[in-house]
Amino acid sequence: MKPNTSAFVALALLELFAIATMINISLCNGTSCIESEREALLKLKHDLRDPSNRLASWIVDNGDCCKWGGVFCSNFTGHVLELNLQNPFSPDDNEAYQRSKLVGKINPSLLELKHLVHLDLSGMIPHQLGNLSNLQYLDLTGYWFELHVDSFSWLSGLSLLEHLYMSFVNLSKASDSVLVINSLPSLKELQLSHCKLRHFPPLSSVNFSSLTALDLSGNQFQGQIPSRLGNLTSLKYLDLSSNELNSTVLGWLSKVNDLEFLSVYSNRLQGNVSSLGLENLTSIKRLYLSENDELGGKIPTSFGKLCKLTSFSMRFTKLSQDISEILGIFSACVANELESLRLGSSQIFGHLTNQLRRFKRLNSLDLSNTILDGSIPFSLGQISNLEYLDLSNNKLNGTVSEIHFVNLTKLAFFRANGNSLIFKINPNWVPPFQLTVLELRSCHLGPRFPLWLQSQRELNDLDISSTRISAKIPRGFWNSIYQYFYLNISGNQIYGGIPKFDNPSMPLITTPSDLLGPIFDLSNNALSGSIFHLICQGENFSNNIEFLKLSKNNFSGDIPDCWMNWLRLRALNLGHNNFTGSLPMSIGTLSSLLSLNLRNNILSGIIPTSFKNFSSLEVLDLGENELVGSIPSWIGERFSILKILNLRSNKFHGDFPIQLCGLAFLQILDVASNSLSGTIPRCINNLSAMAITDSYDQAVILYSSLRSEGQSEIFEDASLVMKGVLVEYNSILNLVRSIDVSKNIFSGEIPVEVTNLQGLQSLNLSHNLLTGRIPDNIGVMRSIESLDLSANQLSGQIPQSMSNLSFLNHLNLSNNNLVGKIPSSTQLQSFGASSFAGNDLCGDPLSNCTEKNVLVPEDENGDGNEDDDEDGVDWLLYISMALGFVVGFWCFIGPLLINRRWRCKYCHFLDRLGDGCLKRSAEAVGCKNASLGERSALGESNRASGGGRSGSEEVVVRQLKLIIAITRLQTII
Repeated sequence: MKPNTSAFVALALLELFAIATMINISLCNGTSCIESEREALLKLKHDLRDPSNRLASWIVDNGDCCKWGGVFCSNFTGHVLELNLQNPFSPDDNEAYQRSKLVGKINPSLLELKHLVHLDLSGMIPHQLGNLSNLQYLDLTGYWFELHVDSFSWLSGLSLLEHLYMSFVNLSKASDSVLVINSLPSLKELQLSHCKLRHFPPLSSVNFSSLTALDLSGNQFQGQIPSRLGNLTSLKYLDLSSNELNSTVLGWLSKVNDLEFLSVYSNRLQGNVSSLGLENLTSIKRLYLSENDELGGKIPTSFGKLCKLTSFSMRFTKLSQDISEILGIFSACVANELESLRLGSSQIFGHLTNQLRRFKRLNSLDLSNTILDGSIPFSLGQISNLEYLDLSNNKLNGTVSEIHFVNLTKLAFFRANGNSLIFKINPNWVPPFQLTVLELRSCHLGPRFPLWLQSQRELNDLDISSTRISAKIPRGFWNSIYQYFYLNISGNQIYGGIPKFDNPSMPLITTPSDLLGPIFDLSNNALSGSIFHLICQGENFSNNIEFLKLSKNNFSGDIPDCWMNWLRLRALNLGHNNFTGSLPMSIGTLSSLLSLNLRNNILSGIIPTSFKNFSSLEVLDLGENELVGSIPSWIGERFSILKILNLRSNKFHGDFPIQLCGLAFLQILDVASNSLSGTIPRCINNLSAMAITDSYDQAVILYSSLRSEGQSEIFEDASLVMKGVLVEYNSILNLVRSIDVSKNIFSGEIPVEVTNLQGLQSLNLSHNLLTGRIPDNIGVMRSIESLDLSANQLSGQIPQSMSNLSFLNHLNLSNNNLVGKIPSSTQLQSFGASSFAGNDLCGDPLSNCTEKNVLVPEDENGDGNEDDDEDGVDWLLYISMALGFVVGFWCFIGPLLINRRWRCKYCHFLDRLGDGCLKRSAEAVGCKNASLGERSALGESNRASGGGRSGSEEVVVRQLKLIIAITRLQTII
């Protein structure tokens, strides 16, 4: 019987297992959704707005709530255990994030889900959540500081809570936040990053005995890191980065025996890294000290005991140490574990050595922007796990060959920009790696084009600018340009034309949302021919490009008229080529354009009206072409954020449009060398960006974003005539404020309103027909460095206030009608005489002053004398001379007119005096007995033959003859 009994029991157990399995399967299939919880979810949806239809499955007809999106039920009870409504998009993709965000209010029906253990609302914070006492996981993460909490009292009811995520929620008003959280005994993980927290609360004790992960990054904590955090003895993860902490000692962390992750990057840590007291963190795996500007010194030898260290970063610090010493410290037990070493943008120096071969597990090495020199050792090629290598902007030299990469089969990121490395690579070399990023700017790759690049099928970021390549681009490379979202081959001597592409429909590589859009820079080469195939071929390609720079080549022909496919284009630079014809209308379809540069071509015709669509335009440079017509007034009306307007050296005519005065953000205006006429408008003072000094926030940056794990800024460039010289600006262009209207036919006076532009650095009004005086208060333009008013018809004196222009280092007032003395100042006397030539001026630096100039008084105050007119005529002097003449004349002539006897004697006296002078002249040539008439004739003959009287005698005779004539006339009267 026993065997049969055993068999019976076994059979019964098998049947029970089968029944339980069937029940389990039934519940797993969601056939028993709890009706009350289903109704609660429907009410919850009713009060939410769901623009992207994320809750589309939450409908009455679909009765199985356990199959609804974001809902997870128990397989045995059917109760809702997990509700996940997290936004599927990253906040970095703001447009998609906003579009898919759930908004509205939380219906109290949520409290019906009493069995919830995991709730992820990612931003919706109802206080009623405190009633869900079974919650173990709560994610309320928000972004952009749209969400805030005034009190945390509701949290105290969640005694079972183990994971709390509230990053990006504004907690600045929740003074009880940490106090309440401190009462959660089961809490293991707490994330409060970017919550606008300012102060650590004065806790008498810390109850987070079970806390293993604490993230307080991105807040506003200041001062010392509280040592009481050392009581979190179970802590494995501590992130205090991106605050304003200035601790100099962190030795209290030695009590946290299990700490594996510590980040204090981007704070204000000071002193030497050796004094921080981190050498006892024997469990540490990842240690991040970067972006502490005042943290320096040397890595202590005791760091060699951190045998579990896998990642170490001290970028952007004052670390000053020989690289070989650092590698020596880490070359013992640390070398066996270290995977990432980032010391870029510090002050490390010395040579790379063969110590590198000891770091077998190293996959990321950043030594960029330091002072390393010497050559790259062959041992680098032995680090077979290396994926990321950045040696850019050092002083490295020597030769790089295939041996340096022999075992780097995993290498994906390689930067060596800004070094003097010479790449000697066999043209037939096939690399062992597939790169995604390669940047070798300023290295020596040429003269041949590196053919091995064509083997890199995953390469999407390539910078080989200024690498001395002097060759044609292989056709195979042209056909692969669609794979790049960053391509820079500028600054070489690459020649040839752009061929027709074999596969124009090939799609461009997808650009990650946090990176710049596709950028193509082929400028400053010797490329020639038409650009038709590049612009008009490959719609999938052109639809994605945001930055296209083909300037400083030899391209020719018409600019293609198929720009309607370049809808994302933000910057177009075709300047300094040989393009002809008119401006294509389709360029006006580029509504996203920020910068358009067509400078220095042979373009003709007018500016198309389709350009009105550039509502976001910041830079318009059409200078040095043959464009005609008047300057469109709609430029001032439609381009409201324009910063640079350059129409220099064209054939524009007509008045200066007063609508341009509405360009409040304009900082560079250049309309020189045209045929513009009329007056300079008085509303010029409305160019308010030029009226502000130190307005450096208006940087002319086309992009500023992360690219390839590094900061990438693409600046606008501009060619400006400054101080009489053509200068090219790019990264500091945002600091320039300039107006140049020279070489036109403007007339009228210089508007005094121009002196309101006190941020202006260069003002050129030369070679026009301007009249009147230089504004008396020109001295208030304290930022002026270059002032050119030459070749006009300006009059009056140089204002005394001009001596206040302390930054002035280029001045030209020549060829006007200025008068008077040059004001005395160290600044004005430092210029050469040519700055004042062609006027009626005197004083230093001119060599002398004429008598006429000396008589002109210096106007100290620049506001004139009440007895002077606008031209500075001294009427008092003239009146005095007239009165003196009348009195003197009649005191002498009056008696002669009254007494005839006196007149006769006076006439005889004059005759004898004149005879005596002539007699001496006659005796000088042997004619003593000649008559008066003969002597007179002799005198005339003598003067004609080059002899005659001395200069003084000639003057006396002339005066006597004049007096005799007047006297005889009066006698007759």
